[in-house]
Amino acid sequence: MAYSLSNGILQVDIADVGEYSGTRFDWTGFITGVTLQQGQHTFCVPESLVSGLGSGGMGLCNEFGISRAIGYEEAAAGEWFPKLGVGLLQKVSDEPYDFFGNYPLIPFKIEEERSARSVTYTVQPMECRGYSIRLTKKITLLEDRLNISYTLENMGDKPLHTEEYVHNFVGINGANVGSDYELEIPAGLRVEDPESSYTADLLSVSGNTLSWKAEPDRPFYCKLGVWNKMDDGGFWELRHKPSGAGVRESGDFAAERMALWGEKHVISPEVFVNISILPRHSKHWSRSYQFFTL
Repeated sequence: MAYSLSNGILQVDIADVGEYSGTRFDWTGFITGVTLQQGQHTFCVPESLVSGLGSGGMGLCNEFGISRAIGYEEAAAGEWFPKLGVGLLQKVSDEPYDFFGNYPLIPFKIEEERSARSVTYTVQPMECRGYSIRLTKKITLLEDRLNISYTLENMGDKPLHTEEYVHNFVGINGANVGSDYELEIPAGLRVEDPESSYTADLLSVSGNTLSWKAEPDRPFYCKLGVWNKMDDGGFWELRHKPSGAGVRESGDFAAERMALWGEKHVISPEVFVNISILPRHSKHWSRSYQFFTL
């Protein structure tokens, strides 16, 4: 059964550890629903509306190592490598790592502490070819904010080089994507490397604001460049104009890169944090989501 945090302003639904059992997304703090109780505005949608398609994502779910899988390249086929928040995965061939792939898995041991307004996960280390990492994640409600803090401790003999991001599967009040939505990047924005001419033609940029010219009929993807340094930690703000509901993400780290993915029912701004940790060292960072009405 899902676990809910509530403070009278927000209700946040979190899947039990193991309810999502894939090898892509972090099993801890897998947030399936957020409701802003004044107005009963909802924000989380599934990655795919078609059963069996996609990789099982929903709501606010994070992933480590989408492009830098720890220890994968140096592993031989048949050996294991760590996927943070998930477990040890087995390399099945000499092909490049595929985040969509379904790898043999030995899950990490995960401990959980719950209260009415917070939940803390501790993912215990499991030694693997010189890698050993403890992940601690805490989700807390503070007024209209959902805060997520992370600590990684490198307990192994090898340095860690990877990244983390949250795949924000957002659809406000279930409204389809189109001209009713606006995405603002306070530091200024530009669309970079659209995956197709379809994406390039679909998106429109004016100043710091991105909008959609039409309702998409296929997935879209691009990188998002910014003009200015994000000194205040404010990354993006998504607004649904008819309802006045919106969400903004901020953080205490310098974004390594940003991207935008979506399709007809979902918008996913993605903010990446770079992770490089020497042996016997640790790294801490946090994200904050504010839910509001205009």
